[in-house]
Amino acid sequence: MLQFIKNAHIDFVGNRKIAITISVILIAFGIISEIFRGGINYSIDFEGGTLIQVRFTNDVQVSQVRDAMNTLNKGDAVIQRFGADNEFLVRTRSVENEEAQLEQIREVFAGINGEAGYEIRRLETVGPKIGKELRGDALSAILVAMIGIVIYISIRFQFMYAIGAIVALIHDVLITLGAFSELNMEISLTVIAAFLTIVGYSLNDTIVVYDRIRENVNTLRKESYKDIVNISINETLNRTLITSGTTMMAVVTLWAIGGEVIRPFAFALIIGIIVGTYSSIFIASPILIAWHGRLAKKKK
Repeated sequence: MLQFIKNAHIDFVGNRKIAITISVILIAFGIISEIFRGGINYSIDFEGGTLIQVRFTNDVQVSQVRDAMNTLNKGDAVIQRFGADNEFLVRTRSVENEEAQLEQIREVFAGINGEAGYEIRRLETVGPKIGKELRGDALSAILVAMIGIVIYISIRFQFMYAIGAIVALIHDVLITLGAFSELNMEISLTVIAAFLTIVGYSLNDTIVVYDRIRENVNTLRKESYKDIVNISINETLNRTLITSGTTMMAVVTLWAIGGEVIRPFAFALIIGIIVGTYSSIFIASPILIAWHGRLAKKKK
């Protein structure tokens, strides 16, 4: 295997308190951001409503589109540039007659730039009931994944390993969710898929470290448990950097040239890869040390 780091002796365990403090601060910032923004910024996938991607042939400003939507008493419509300078995303809340609303919006667009002066490139309509059901299904998918992980790791390793892995995964999701909140980015079905991908990626990284810890517990009997964990992290560090680095290159490329639709998915993966690699070292492993110390006290 390609060796970027040989015989590393970094004291990861000794710096775990600093790392945990940083994690707590990041999670707190995310929670505070969500509180100030009134909760998670769900897309129409979960909230219900109409999403229109429109492209005008001539130069049009956001203010023009907003003023036009205000004539329909749609002052709460979310309008943002999307891709090209003359391309916009317009999101409106759910109404009883979506077809009538869409026809009114078309007339408004024609008033801005003429009948042939615009093109609707994407149109999505989701009812509030369906949106609520999708939100529940997404939450259920994440919970089922977490339960499955606890069962799998408890069988393959021990229950204390499962606790460390789950705390690390929750940590990863919370920090990624906080990043979306701070940047006011929407949580859509695509982003939920990214979260589940993050869970799988982070778990894989954690299990590699756990495997080495379990091996070293049997071979390094003279070492303290803290030293065994630290040695194990250093021994897997080269593999971790290569795996994370190559994956990151692919995801960054996807974010840079994949287009606006795929960009939130790629952004979530970028944050998830960084945080997932960090948590397998500074969150999952220190929890093993704490749990092992607790068991040792009970035995005494």
